[in-house]
Amino acid sequence: MARKALKLASWTSVALAASGFYLYGNKYLDLNDFGAVRVGRAVATTAVISYDYLTSLRSVPYGSEEYLQLRSKVHLRSAKRLCELCCANRGTFIKVGQHLGALDYLLPEEYTSTLKVLHSQAPQSSMQEVRQVIREDLGKEIHDLFVSFDDTPLGAASLAQVHKAVLHDGRTVAVKVQHPKVQAQSSKDILLMEVLVLAVKQLFPKFEFMWLVEEAKKNLPLELDFLNEGRNAEKVAQMLKHFDFLQVPRIYWEFSTKRVLLMEFVDGGQVNDRGYMKRNKIDVNEVSRQLGKMYSEMIFVNGFVHCDPHPGNVLVRKHPGTGQAEIILLDHGLYQVLTEEFRLDYCRLWQSLIWTDMKRVKKYSQRLGAGQLYPLFACMLTARSWNSVNRGIGQAPVTAAEESEIRDNAANYLPQISQLLNHVPRQMLLIFKTNDLLRGIEAALGTRADASSFLNMSRCCIRALATHKKKKTYSFFRRTQISFREAFNLWQIDLHEFILSVKGLKLANWLLALFFWLFPASH
Repeated sequence: MARKALKLASWTSVALAASGFYLYGNKYLDLNDFGAVRVGRAVATTAVISYDYLTSLRSVPYGSEEYLQLRSKVHLRSAKRLCELCCANRGTFIKVGQHLGALDYLLPEEYTSTLKVLHSQAPQSSMQEVRQVIREDLGKEIHDLFVSFDDTPLGAASLAQVHKAVLHDGRTVAVKVQHPKVQAQSSKDILLMEVLVLAVKQLFPKFEFMWLVEEAKKNLPLELDFLNEGRNAEKVAQMLKHFDFLQVPRIYWEFSTKRVLLMEFVDGGQVNDRGYMKRNKIDVNEVSRQLGKMYSEMIFVNGFVHCDPHPGNVLVRKHPGTGQAEIILLDHGLYQVLTEEFRLDYCRLWQSLIWTDMKRVKKYSQRLGAGQLYPLFACMLTARSWNSVNRGIGQAPVTAAEESEIRDNAANYLPQISQLLNHVPRQMLLIFKTNDLLRGIEAALGTRADASSFLNMSRCCIRALATHKKKKTYSFFRRTQISFREAFNLWQIDLHEFILSVKGLKLANWLLALFFWLFPASH
């Protein structure tokens, strides 16, 4: 009897193993569906990274040249392991990895440069899975809804992918479909990250990254609700309708659910694609200025900020009718709503930074939670060295030496940066992310912020503060006085910009005259 039971158990094991291999080989079974596999990977990677830091740097004198070189190698090894974990576990892990990869000037370069590849290594759902989500959410098959539906997605991200399709009435649309397993796995993944971050903090008390987990916990449910994304798209389109260079694709609500979003299809090149702009005769400096204007308006005037401006979400094209450069803003799943107090203090801080009023820089940095780390806070906001902040951020462009100094400081001051990020208001974290993504675009285009960009920011700050003051008073005389003051301040900025342009023109004329004097035309 025992022999029969053993024989039956053996054949059952063989049958189950064969079935498992068949299902896995035919893509019906995914190891990521098993929580134990995902947890095991994450725990093992965290343990290996922690062990590497504990043992590799232990016998080397802190701060020595050997220590810095060795630390860079450990950073790089650890970043690669973390990247491999994100690619294997997908979904929420890739989303958080992308966030980390965007934190230039906040994290060591080894991490940000390694994790940036996650924007191009997002998972892709099969057409079978896409059909399943559309069937479950819209109650119809793809062929009942569309005349044509491209099997190959236009792009795949950590949480969803987008397909081009044509409706029966002839409209060309973009169909955003959520990956089917992300919703179920996200809450467990966040809990796992929380446990691992707490465990690492026990080994490394200066490791302060709980802010990242808290942000993911708050923001992921919003990003997974596509109806929320549709509402955000319509709100920002109405809010910025006075910008004729901006287009936000229209939402088709009758075909949209929490996991499926139908939008107007708009084509364009990625905002960091200089080659595309050159081929289409689009001025990169104009695009950079327009992007700065748009985000200054969002942050300082409206307090409603698109927080994921990576190049895949910001397209550019020549308007078919006018021939002018046009910015297309996509992916409206994550917006930061700034409180009025935060927005006004942030306005005043930037005004102080632009006009080099260091007493007010300290005051408003501390009001925003920086404490005695306000110099570090100012450097993180502006992505400039403390010397440049003191001289005036609009006085001179960033040099290669300053870039190198900033990156070295990001590695040397990582504990202080982590401490600061744990103390500033939660709203500031997504502002940092947004700033860094925008700087990444500027770096790709070769258009780092100049004096003109800062003056545009200052205009938005003046308007925002004047609007706030007018709201607080019912006196016609006082409101008129505020309006005149606002107009005068804006006129001062216009005058300052005019003087800068004249100086630039004079310099150009002097150089031209010098050229003709040195190389006179032969007769």
